[in-house]
Amino acid sequence: MNERIPFNRPYMTGKELYYIAQAHFDGALAGDGAFTKRCHAWLEKYTGTKKVLLTHSCTAALEMTALLLDIQPGDEIIMPSYTFVSTANAFALRGGTPVFVDIREDTLNLDETRIEAAITPRTRAIVPVHYAGVACEMDAIMRIARKHGLKVVEDAAQGVMACYKGRVLGSIGDLGAYSFHETKNIISGEGGALLVNDPNMTARAEIIREKGTDRSRFFRGEVDKYTWQEIGSSFLPGELTAAFLWAQLEEGEMITRKRLESWQYYHDALAGLEKKGVLRRPIVPVECRHNAHMYYILLASENERDRMLQKLKTENIHAVFHYVPLHSSPAGMRHARSCDNLAVTENISKRLVRLPMWAGIETKKQDRVIKAISSSS
Repeated sequence: MNERIPFNRPYMTGKELYYIAQAHFDGALAGDGAFTKRCHAWLEKYTGTKKVLLTHSCTAALEMTALLLDIQPGDEIIMPSYTFVSTANAFALRGGTPVFVDIREDTLNLDETRIEAAITPRTRAIVPVHYAGVACEMDAIMRIARKHGLKVVEDAAQGVMACYKGRVLGSIGDLGAYSFHETKNIISGEGGALLVNDPNMTARAEIIREKGTDRSRFFRGEVDKYTWQEIGSSFLPGELTAAFLWAQLEEGEMITRKRLESWQYYHDALAGLEKKGVLRRPIVPVECRHNAHMYYILLASENERDRMLQKLKTENIHAVFHYVPLHSSPAGMRHARSCDNLAVTENISKRLVRLPMWAGIETKKQDRVIKAISSSS
């Protein structure tokens, strides 16, 4: 049998263990050490964000946004149903109600034309999710938010080093959240970051991240002791995680370039099958610079999707479908509601297949994937 092709393989730059050893040698293993500061500075410079704070996960960063927005029971937050559970969980934990809006057929992102119909007097925020590292229509979303006095939280878990009209994803809304999970482009095993673009929130963000205390101000010498200021939690990653991440950020442009090359290889090779109507390839609007987070194909039906997955499995290729829409989940039905029907979400979720993809995937492996798809058509 052919060698198994995994769905994902974490990319290593070669410096991760060196930096981890350095942090160990320095004897600074708790959060906010030298490597954390390097990562903060790099991310702030790259994104142009007022304040970036590393977190132990993107989920933690999203939970911080709910605390920063002071989400209360009954508050409503507009988001897509086609997203990871953390997008909704972060607000449901505060008693908020996720309100699901359908996605666009082209990018699979939140359909900006449906947002206003979902707004009620209880609406507090809009959470666009940049699916596959392709930007939502942020100009329209920001206009709607400003018109109705709402905050915008960008779930850019998949959007590190991607842009919309020249602006880095995560830096456009009031708040943004990144993921550095091992399945993402830039990784630290587990990890994330909160991007604070509203300067009025930076001080509170530090406090919330440090168990609700002003500990950061104390270490900067701004206060003579630190105390409990408001509700928060322990959202910091350890310094070993930051050391690993620093090795990745240093090579971020190279990692993104490698992924884009592999993404384009799939895209070019599958053009003929799309022309024949066998599948649909991803669509990237001209104003979006994506980061090749994933390569997916859309089949004609759920049966065709399942048949394709079985064919790839037979060929020892690990491909997967993606989200089960949150509105159809048990918790989604209890803690959230949908605005109108979610026909596109339901249709897309049944037809999507994600192909093996990582930085440096060999073209011979991609050729095997492409051959298996072609022979199944």
